[in-house]
Amino acid sequence: MSSVHAEPMAAEHEQEHEGGGRSINWWGMMFFIASEALIFANLIAAYLYLEIRDNGGSMAFNLPGGGHLDWVYALGNTVILLCSSIPVRLAGAGIAKGNRRQLLLGLIFTIILGAIFLSGQIYEYTNLFAQNFTPTYQTFGSAFFTLTGFHGLHVSIGLLFLLIILIRSLRGDFTAKSHFGVQAAEMYWHFVDVVWVIVFSTVYLLPLLFHS
Repeated sequence: MSSVHAEPMAAEHEQEHEGGGRSINWWGMMFFIASEALIFANLIAAYLYLEIRDNGGSMAFNLPGGGHLDWVYALGNTVILLCSSIPVRLAGAGIAKGNRRQLLLGLIFTIILGAIFLSGQIYEYTNLFAQNFTPTYQTFGSAFFTLTGFHGLHVSIGLLFLLIILIRSLRGDFTAKSHFGVQAAEMYWHFVDVVWVIVFSTVYLLPLLFHS
């Protein structure tokens, strides 16, 4: 009799542990994101160090024409990227409830907004090149394109990730009980958004504080 009661209790305890804990896949994704965050931290630190060193202890951040980067345009692009966090969160919440329609719509809108952000960054690069601001323009040009370009690469990877998840979603690969791929894509996309806020603040807003 005791063994009969012990089995349901053990099963219940195991379910509570699974529901309250994190899977090894989740921790693996968090470790990957943390390692990527360290790379960005090093790039930002190098960017600031080189700019201060090459300008005698100050931060010039000057374009070839003497002005600064167009932070208003970049702010608009930033808003677009941040807004993309909403549909990807809705996608994750949707599949958690077994709502495939919400999942699909969330993924589609996230991909569209991400593509708009990336297109906006390419357009900005085109205008900067027209002003003779290229990766070869002093330390600032090299550091700027390395930092923002590295983030753009991550956005591209994120879009590819989301596109694969979308295709798998159309095939019905995810359910309310099995959808870690969607969760991982959402985690990665939120990481890309948060990193851009830091990059935007460092590259575009910091010069305004030092030259106000």
